[in-house]
Amino acid sequence: MDELKENIDKRRTFAIISHPDAGKTTLTEKLLLYGGAIHLAGSVKARKADRHAVSDWMEIEKQRGISVTSSVLQFDYDGYRVNILDTPGHQDFSEDTYRTLMAADSAVMLIDAAKGVEPQTKKLFWVCHRRHLPIFTFINKLDRYGREPLDLMEEVEKVLQIRVYPITWPVGIDGHYKGIYNRITKQVSLFKSDASHGSKQLEEVTADIGNPIVRELIGDELFENLKNDIELLDMAGEDFSMDDVGKGDLTPMFFGSAMTNFGVQEFLERFLKMSPAPQPRTLQDGEIIQPDNPMFSAFVFKIQANMNPAHRDRIAFMRICSGTFEKGMSVYHLQSSKDVKLAQPQQFLAQERTIVEKAYPGDIIGLFDPGIFGIGDSLSDDKLKIRFEDFPVFPPEIFARVQPKDSLKRKQFEKGIIQLSQEGAIQVFRQKHVGLESFIVGVVGQLQLEVLEYRLKNEYNAQLAMTPLPFTVARWVCAENPESIEKLKGLDNGMLVYDKKDRPVVLVNNEWALNWILQRNPDLQFLVVPADKAMV
Repeated sequence: MDELKENIDKRRTFAIISHPDAGKTTLTEKLLLYGGAIHLAGSVKARKADRHAVSDWMEIEKQRGISVTSSVLQFDYDGYRVNILDTPGHQDFSEDTYRTLMAADSAVMLIDAAKGVEPQTKKLFWVCHRRHLPIFTFINKLDRYGREPLDLMEEVEKVLQIRVYPITWPVGIDGHYKGIYNRITKQVSLFKSDASHGSKQLEEVTADIGNPIVRELIGDELFENLKNDIELLDMAGEDFSMDDVGKGDLTPMFFGSAMTNFGVQEFLERFLKMSPAPQPRTLQDGEIIQPDNPMFSAFVFKIQANMNPAHRDRIAFMRICSGTFEKGMSVYHLQSSKDVKLAQPQQFLAQERTIVEKAYPGDIIGLFDPGIFGIGDSLSDDKLKIRFEDFPVFPPEIFARVQPKDSLKRKQFEKGIIQLSQEGAIQVFRQKHVGLESFIVGVVGQLQLEVLEYRLKNEYNAQLAMTPLPFTVARWVCAENPESIEKLKGLDNGMLVYDKKDRPVVLVNNEWALNWILQRNPDLQFLVVPADKAMV
């Protein structure tokens, strides 16, 4: 087997999706603990010890205990190179999550055992499903009282319309689980409780279900319950098929508690064996590029400014799709039609960075960005010159006029607004004939405006004055004669603005106001997204 193929087979690149508060950041941290990447897990909630989740590096995330950016984390486990894409759960940051899913080969769907399938989980599940991503389900928080495992299975099947096959099954009763049964190995793993509250790996005893020690350790009643559950699953449950998992029609289900490490190692080991290696990627012309193509290709899926506040740097994250990456190599950047040298490439464990000498398909690399990269940009061998399929664009629904509080800080303010729009955190519009100090900002969720204000103040030393605008609908306007756009009729309660590529956009209060404009301008086209972009 050649070096490229061997390294592709070892890679696992996946995203974790969930509703806020399902325990996603905690699960990420525990996977790092078992991978040996960290030696002591610090819960997000461990405020007194001032330990915060390793994947939440931005100050506002530490204060509020939520993830608002996607983190990229990497570790080795049992011969595999694992790339975790930890995404924000909050719905106001769906755009960032959708873009991150473009770089994943599979997804882990995390569900709270007490709450079941929640709204944001549904949304993200359907995005994964439409992209035919294999989905693995982890039922979390079994250390607390929750719903019956069979009820949760049934809900996932009904609500998400996907078949479920439990790989592991909890041993015990509600909130007092003693271990898990693995339906593939037919072994029971029983955990020894400890006082570390999940900061260290759990010790466990593993034995075949037929071994008398299992009955002895859990007692007759729990043993009989377990045997009945297994019999029911074997008789009435789904048949297992890796083909169906690969197509996104069947989800393997695991049970555990990320907080106490219950079932986490069992999940990690089985997931790595079952989840796909790096997959082929679709190009804009519909062609496919295979990961084992020896020519290098990659795309940028995320840009993050100021990851290191001391250096005020800007990192572009790229997903390698084919070939071998080598430090210092020159590649063709399609969007600028220039060759660029990829110097100082980095890989991440939260804020800890290591310089990468070599990397392979599936790996995520951070590049210093002097301002040339954009989200969705294609990088490739000079002979390939390929363009990957477009990233999704979302029309903003909340708008505000923003300007610097202190006109002496105008430069810092402008730099911050422009850089944060390049990250995809906000969309920026300008009105013609209005001073350069004033921008119109559009976002999908209110929390994005709070993060904008926080980051401008803390990263760019610029305070802003923000005036909410009454608009909820944005439409890009096209016309054969551009002059007719300037003479648009019926815009009494709306606003004509221009995006960063100088494309005209109409902002109105609601769909009724939009219809009023449509009727009065039959020669114009009104698009939900720019003509050169696509929705999910």
